[in-house]
Amino acid sequence: MAEPEKRRIVSSRHLAEGDGWEASEFEYGLIIAYNAFARWMVKCMSAASPGEFSPLEILVLHNVNSRGRDKRLSDICFLLNIEDTHTVNYALRKLLKAELLEGEKRGKEVFYRASSKGAEVCEAYREVRAQCLLEGLGHMEMTGDELREMATRLRALSGQYDQASRAAASL
Repeated sequence: MAEPEKRRIVSSRHLAEGDGWEASEFEYGLIIAYNAFARWMVKCMSAASPGEFSPLEILVLHNVNSRGRDKRLSDICFLLNIEDTHTVNYALRKLLKAELLEGEKRGKEVFYRASSKGAEVCEAYREVRAQCLLEGLGHMEMTGDELREMATRLRALSGQYDQASRAAASL
């Protein structure tokens, strides 16, 4: 007796036809993982600080706070792999208004840094993350090295998607 065919878990069946159907399953995993991650960031930030912030605003705050180095709009966009500078610029303005960031004009460019309030919010976020997320990750049968390997593969795959987007733009 033949084994029943396993169902493919994909977001769009038409993208899962023929060779390479596994990419559609992977992409569906990315979609639900990103949405879960975005929801997590918003809930973690809400627990850490008053105010409503979007996932992008939270990412920008953490990026600017990272390593205590001042960053320009172009630095932030490059590090987060964001092409649309307008969305990041809007996030920066909102974070400035909330007094989580400070900006300093140097020549024609503005350099951003986390304010003391912004650094405190990042630390509070870190504490909520440790309590709510890291404790749970500790119960999974996955080592830190395995998480790092997954991160390495995701970064490499981002390069494939970047190259494919350039190819698609040239069609």
